[in-house]
Amino acid sequence: MFAPGHLGELTRIVPFDMVDAALTETGAVQQRMRKIPARVVVYLLLAAALFEDCGYLAVWRKLTAGLEAIPVARITGTALWGARARLGVRPMRALFDLLRGPATAIRTVGARFKGLLTVAIDGTYLDVPDSPPHRARLGKSTNQYATSGYPQICLTALVACGTRAVLDAAFGSRSSGETVYGKRLMRSLHDGMIVLLDRGFSGNTFLAAVAATEAAFLARVSAARRPPVLARFDDGSHLSRFGGIEVRIIECEITITTSQGRRTGLYRLATNLLDHHRYPASDLVSLYHERWEVEMCQPQCTHICGLAA
Repeated sequence: MFAPGHLGELTRIVPFDMVDAALTETGAVQQRMRKIPARVVVYLLLAAALFEDCGYLAVWRKLTAGLEAIPVARITGTALWGARARLGVRPMRALFDLLRGPATAIRTVGARFKGLLTVAIDGTYLDVPDSPPHRARLGKSTNQYATSGYPQICLTALVACGTRAVLDAAFGSRSSGETVYGKRLMRSLHDGMIVLLDRGFSGNTFLAAVAATEAAFLARVSAARRPPVLARFDDGSHLSRFGGIEVRIIECEITITTSQGRRTGLYRLATNLLDHHRYPASDLVSLYHERWEVEMCQPQCTHICGLAA
């Protein structure tokens, strides 16, 4: 049994002292006693990510349902929303930084490729409530046929493929695009990593930014893009150049089998791992499959936005 006021596994994973450290670091500790202290608001938001179909008041009732022997202040939904607004964004960002920990600590079997931590970057679009502040800041996407029903944000995340741990995330108006937010994730890339990228992140400028962090990359590029062949290697790859960086190009056919049948397509991959003996093309093609781990992690990233937005 857990003690009164304990939130079970939630307070084991996110202990009180960690929450208090995030509040202290960001100057968010309440200055006077309130019915809903800042620490309680943090746990309310964490629980809201678990009960995503519930409003704040319903989540509050779930959190306090087991406290029948302890007097609990009567709280309204408006009071909870006000407490959320007072807390602000910074404490949740600080708590995320404490929880994610250093990427170098990941030791899970299969999390590394030839000693390199395998990570991936991907982006997605998420609906947010159709409120006047959201409409004013985010707007709504339109085309020649209609306007979207809800404002949207663009979320870009850096995920460790072996564990699906979210190492970093950035989001904002979808008008900026995923590569803009992707560049913010450069702060979390470093030597000893290999980052897997889809075609949307394969532009020369973005790849140069990744290379500048000293991380390796393996990116899918458009099959219509035909970079120059500077040298050929015996593993079937060839040396080329994207702007100011040298890359190896790997071409392969991949067959995808679904309930609708089989489809074979040409994949062209680019990497700044130039040693074809240490990193043969066949191994890199197999590695690229790990990129789909980040797509499986997108529902988890949705919770991050719910906490920090």
